[in-house]
Amino acid sequence: MPRTIIVGDVHGCRDELAALLEHIGLVTSDRVVMVGDLVVRGPDPCGTLDLLREVGAISVRGNHEDRLLRWHAGKGDPRGEPLGEMSKVTARLLRKRDWAWLETLPYWIDLPEQGIRVVHAGVVPGLPIERQDPHTLMYVRCLGRYGEPVERRGGKQLWGEAYMGPPHLVFGHNAKPEPQLHPWATGVDTGAVYGGRLTAMVLREGEPVPPPASRLDVLVSVPSRRRYCGKI
Repeated sequence: MPRTIIVGDVHGCRDELAALLEHIGLVTSDRVVMVGDLVVRGPDPCGTLDLLREVGAISVRGNHEDRLLRWHAGKGDPRGEPLGEMSKVTARLLRKRDWAWLETLPYWIDLPEQGIRVVHAGVVPGLPIERQDPHTLMYVRCLGRYGEPVERRGGKQLWGEAYMGPPHLVFGHNAKPEPQLHPWATGVDTGAVYGGRLTAMVLREGEPVPPPASRLDVLVSVPSRRRYCGKI
């Protein structure tokens, strides 16, 4: 029976991605979906992209891909921030086929048979997906006092706490030591590049996301080989 495998932020950690897919027992009928931030910070961005293409993975666009693509197109960061050194290292390594593939990444992916929508960072609750600011989809972590999107940690509440669905949102971006389990949202970024774990949600064909009390049953992870940068 084919499965849907939704993988957290891999950040160029190719070996951890390979270990996770091996641990899951990936077969050709499985569908691999990534939550974005495929590259930057980890040791092997090109190897990571090669492996993702090899297994036929699809992905949403993360903030790191977006910044790289803007830089590559000569547009710069909309906030005026220069491209970071780790991003510059990645940009020098990426090949023509990598840039072409990254340019195809959408801001969200719907998996209607599972009742799931995949985004990189999150949403403003109550706003239709077509009206969401792409910047919010790639950067939001929290909500402010009036429900406005906040990029940095320390807002009034996590957006996932306020989101009431449907669909169920699976997201990354906001790295935590453990998965974030909200009634209608699941965060699968468990800080692989920071020495944490690489996590995936694994669902059978047509299987809905379980409630928080039993959701860990469909989450699988492997430990990072080492800390490549920073900390969670």
